[in-house]
Amino acid sequence: MPMQLFGLKRPAVQPDFPGFAQKNSSNTAITEVRGPSMDNVFKRPSLAGLGKKNSSRERREKPGKERSQSKHKDAPRSPGRPKPVKLDLVMESPPVLFLGTPADSNGAIISGRLQVSPSAGDVVMDSIKMFLECTTSTTRPVEARCRECMTSVNDLYEWNFLSKQTTFKATKGTQELPFSHLIPGHIPAATHGQIGTIDYSLHVRAKSADGQETEYRRDLVIQRALRPGNDKNSVRIFPPTNLSLNVTLPSVIHPIGEFPITCRMTGVTNKRDDTQTRWRLRKLTWRIEEKETMVSPACAKHAAKVGGEGKGVQHTSEREIGTDEMKGGWKTDFSDGQIDGEFMAAVNTALKPQCSVDAPNGLKISHILVIELVIAEEWAPNKKPTQATPTGAARVLRTQFNLNVTDRSGMGISWDDEMPPAYEDVPHSPPHYGSELTTMTDYVGEEISGDMEHLSLRN
Repeated sequence: MPMQLFGLKRPAVQPDFPGFAQKNSSNTAITEVRGPSMDNVFKRPSLAGLGKKNSSRERREKPGKERSQSKHKDAPRSPGRPKPVKLDLVMESPPVLFLGTPADSNGAIISGRLQVSPSAGDVVMDSIKMFLECTTSTTRPVEARCRECMTSVNDLYEWNFLSKQTTFKATKGTQELPFSHLIPGHIPAATHGQIGTIDYSLHVRAKSADGQETEYRRDLVIQRALRPGNDKNSVRIFPPTNLSLNVTLPSVIHPIGEFPITCRMTGVTNKRDDTQTRWRLRKLTWRIEEKETMVSPACAKHAAKVGGEGKGVQHTSEREIGTDEMKGGWKTDFSDGQIDGEFMAAVNTALKPQCSVDAPNGLKISHILVIELVIAEEWAPNKKPTQATPTGAARVLRTQFNLNVTDRSGMGISWDDEMPPAYEDVPHSPPHYGSELTTMTDYVGEEISGDMEHLSLRN
């Protein structure tokens, strides 16, 4: 105030502590620091998988100065350059379904047409390639922020549609390129588990003569179905008692629909001279458990965390995909000493259960059926067996059975059974006779009807 009254200006005072200057320099450095390139994040891993290393996602050249200028707020935004062609896929084959186990399956055939439509005018294409890709990913990678540890992509097959440069004329409209391939039956089916997934896709890459690239991707669902066989009979014994449980299960079950389970328990009654002790079934509980195991591989950069390249970390996940509790519905016969019952079990489709799979990349999904029986002991005289008295003793019997969860096989006819006979399978035809020895004349005579056994050929 005194200096303002006398017309004097207060000199600018610079603070003598270094924190003020360091704060400003730090803010400036943050705004000028460029983030790391994302090319390394999306680079494909070099782990060996079901096929060779995928080359369909080659690293593109970075524009450098143009890319840095486009990030500036005042820089004008250039409109996106249109693609030279439009790509589309038309599948002619039915959905891919493997019949039988990986060791016995004959695979499945895929066929379709790749549609190529010039966007504006004639276009010269240098190459058009399509890849059958297998993508394996895990939700528990070795390094949480490493893309290579999380996802691995491999090529199973490659189509090269063009052997030289080809001109696609706009006057012809959409042009089609046919393709087909026999997918081997030993590869695992598409699976979307809790900690691991396996996906398949058709990835098309088209490159024009001037260097422009066009990509198109379509998911390919591959399923596996096991043909149903005879029902499985299993016997479980529960020592030190005389109880035994006989269970009948279907050979395969499906994620959608119910399946029957038949149980018979024997050795329920133990008779003496004047009295008898017996077991009464109070409650029955069943549940279906899904166990998933996944080996998360490590990329070359983080291989030291797991002890070297080519190794991984195994993870396990378990969950219930169906359960129920029963307190009745069975028949008890103490005179024969057995309990019979049949009930229906099903998988809860709302939980999105997965089919059983055992992949060579470390993903394995299995299912078991767990049955728990709560029994109570009773005492009764032989003359009046209906007047039973509980002894207070009780037991919980628990047993489990393996289940094969698979997709439905439909008619169960493989592709090789639907094919017409090959040339070498056709039997030999009758020999051909010369025209001078074989003649054909019109029949002239009465109308032929009735019994024709008396007719014969005469020279």
